[in-house]
Amino acid sequence: MRTSRFAENPAVATPLPDILEERIPRSGLLGMIQRNISVTIGLAGIAIIIFIGICAPWLGTVDPLSINPAMRTRPPSAEHFFGTDALGRDLWSRVLYGTRVSLTVGFSVAALATGIGVLLGVMAGYIRAAEGLIMRAMDAVMSVPSILLAIALVALIRPSVSNVIFAITVAEVPRVARLVRSVVISLRELAWVEAGIVSGSNSTKIILRHILPNAAAPIIVQATYICASAMIIEATLSFIGAGTPASIPSWGNIMAEGRSLWQVKPLIVLIPAAFLSATVLAVNVVGDGLRDALDSRLVKDI
Repeated sequence: MRTSRFAENPAVATPLPDILEERIPRSGLLGMIQRNISVTIGLAGIAIIIFIGICAPWLGTVDPLSINPAMRTRPPSAEHFFGTDALGRDLWSRVLYGTRVSLTVGFSVAALATGIGVLLGVMAGYIRAAEGLIMRAMDAVMSVPSILLAIALVALIRPSVSNVIFAITVAEVPRVARLVRSVVISLRELAWVEAGIVSGSNSTKIILRHILPNAAAPIIVQATYICASAMIIEATLSFIGAGTPASIPSWGNIMAEGRSLWQVKPLIVLIPAAFLSATVLAVNVVGDGLRDALDSRLVKDI
């Protein structure tokens, strides 16, 4: 049998240079968080604050409302880590229990304002007939500063944590609605949305399967900023006496009670202020990190 000359000396092709970048497989949201140091640091800080709030009864605290006039304005010691306030209450316990109030207000307002704002924003952006009515109402609410609107709403109802959440939520909803409306308007003009409409897909399906997933990035980032803003507004309301009742230990209440002793014992104001600043900073760092990570991810997808 005759063997082909090409079979005896097979030609070996010269390997081509790699001109395309190696495609790194994505590992989902968890992998994106692990690759972003800002998000990791921020989430670690938030986790610590949440741990403090949940485990406050087991962190060497006592009843934060227990009054002991004989122990008024004592300095930090082994018995009272942060000292005591003007009524002899343990400042360590009050600050740690105050963590619960700020986290409850921040997370609740972020969830409620985002949910309501997304609903109104989608309606205003997708349903042209409803856009004028909804956005004029949002403009009317936004014409009043958030803190003044919250003060007015709390003044009309009984001060409590739930009422503070309601007041701040009303003030924050328009910001989410305006953001979502602008995103939906830009998305509804894209070809694949128009193709879905032409093919007979109903509006609910288009919104849930196409528009909302593509608008998730800015909505998530806005929710983190609302959470931080809600904590600051709650502390401000409590500081001026228009927020949570004095019987509830919150960082704003602690600072309000300590301002009269500022020159004698500034720690009563500085310690809860430091906890508030650290919590707001952690939430904002998460928001900044998510914005950078999600923006870069969208660019890669495009």
